Amino acid sequence: MSKAALVKKILILTANPKDTGKLRLDEEVREVQTGLDRAKRRDQFEIISRWAVRADDLRRALLDFEPQIVHFSGHGTGEEGLALENESGQAKLVPTDALANLFGLFNGKIECVLMNACYSEAQAEAIHQHVDHVVGMSKAIGDRAAIKFAVGFYDALGAGRSFEDAYRFGCSAIDFEDLKQRLIPVLKTRKKIISEENLPLYAAKDANQGSGGRALSIVLERPEGQVSLSSQFYVERPPIEQDCYEAISQPGALIRVKAARQMGKTSLMTRTLNHGVAQGYRAVPIYFQEADGEVFNNLEQFLQWFCATITEELGLVDEVTEFWARGSLGSKRKCTNYFQQRLLAEVDHPLVLGLDEVDLIFQHLKIAQDFFALLRTWHERGKNEPIWQKLRLVIVHSKEVYIPLDMHQSPFNVGLPIGLPEFNLAQVKDLAERHGLTMADSDIQDLMRMVGGHPYLVRVALYELARQRITLPRLLQIAPTEEGPYNDHLRRHLENLRKKPDLIQSIQQVIHSAAPVQIRADEAFQLSSMGLVKMQGNAVIPLCELYRQYFRDRLRTRL
Repeated sequence: MSKAALVKKILILTANPKDTGKLRLDEEVREVQTGLDRAKRRDQFEIISRWAVRADDLRRALLDFEPQIVHFSGHGTGEEGLALENESGQAKLVPTDALANLFGLFNGKIECVLMNACYSEAQAEAIHQHVDHVVGMSKAIGDRAAIKFAVGFYDALGAGRSFEDAYRFGCSAIDFEDLKQRLIPVLKTRKKIISEENLPLYAAKDANQGSGGRALSIVLERPEGQVSLSSQFYVERPPIEQDCYEAISQPGALIRVKAARQMGKTSLMTRTLNHGVAQGYRAVPIYFQEADGEVFNNLEQFLQWFCATITEELGLVDEVTEFWARGSLGSKRKCTNYFQQRLLAEVDHPLVLGLDEVDLIFQHLKIAQDFFALLRTWHERGKNEPIWQKLRLVIVHSKEVYIPLDMHQSPFNVGLPIGLPEFNLAQVKDLAERHGLTMADSDIQDLMRMVGGHPYLVRVALYELARQRITLPRLLQIAPTEEGPYNDHLRRHLENLRKKPDLIQSIQQVIHSAAPVQIRADEAFQLSSMGLVKMQGNAVIPLCELYRQYFRDRLRTRL
């Protein structure tokens, strides 16, 4: 093969129409070029730049240069498309479907597309069906952060790293510039080719063959925390995602996501917020774990932290202290005024708030009663007042709401309730294939007999199998023991039970019975909220055999 055939062409396309905000596109191209010029594998890349790109220019450049990497810098508008230029230099939106169809004509030839444009994840998702690696931006990204991402991305490519690694290096480069923007770039990846000798256990060497007789596999991800937007390991549970996407588009929407820990609540919240961003909305996730302990000392301090956090995430000037100094209105009224006059009035599009793990607020009764009543009031105002219709809420919690709330002041009996079910057999099989595993239905059934369809427990098992560190029979043997991969997970549940002695007798009844057991309703709800049991009519059974065996060994004495 000739040396020229080994060179990857990077086609950089830029567009900054006259009627859009000024971008530092020349600096971006210059820094990318400088970085590749100094790279140890600089001879393997050729940069081709085209400025003030129109739709015809895009199509012709792809035909003329046949690039392996396409880089677009400019403005994005979410679902509506990318902003190219018309003959007069004004903005002309290219629809997402049109872009996807164009890239479909180059299927198998373009290896990577990087769209360094605000709100371009919708285009990344569409193009991804034709291109193995596509990067888009989930929301607005600052000029400097966009440049840093591009430089980090191409520095890694110039050093011989993979597209996945290049994406990570790009995000790392943002870390040093603006930590809060590092999650904005999103990578969409498809299966990649690996050599046959690296096939994981259970992968059928005759199935899913790629070119040259090599099998398809995937870059593994350690199963911990939420599943990132760019991950291939997020499994949809229809119609839940679509229900959330449709609900969040409604004025004054409120979605309540309740499930036990590690069932995928935060991952669903993130995708719902991201869907809103793709529609042009502003989205702010609030993680109450980030709040310092003193924030929960009193309602005033909590509401000020709440408002200040959202203000910072939106990039607005913080005027919380000034608002709270005005007059003698109570904290709830001041918070409402701040939202209406400072936050909702400042954003031109709907504002989606994701409130994650609100269980932490349940521990502070006075704050919880007033805060949740406030959320309910805002939701009710959104039924009639246009400015409050901008506010959309996604509330995420694990526990049943045991705190006393007046039914007319609670946000937990309105809006769209979402419960997250376990994976079914087809979903577990799909997830196994995403891990590069080809497992017989009988093997999947054996696995599900042990861990059920619990998303986290299933992912841990498939991750360990795909790493070829253990066989399925051995995994099932040690799963409910301290030697197994669920050691920390099981110990956490055990410690939580020991903090609630009144539940121990109930869980003992459940794990020692072969049939569903009826226990007190409040205890059934608590055990279910902890994720240890599931309901069958008015009775309960262990969530999975893993829990039955582990707690049977640890809680030997019946009370």
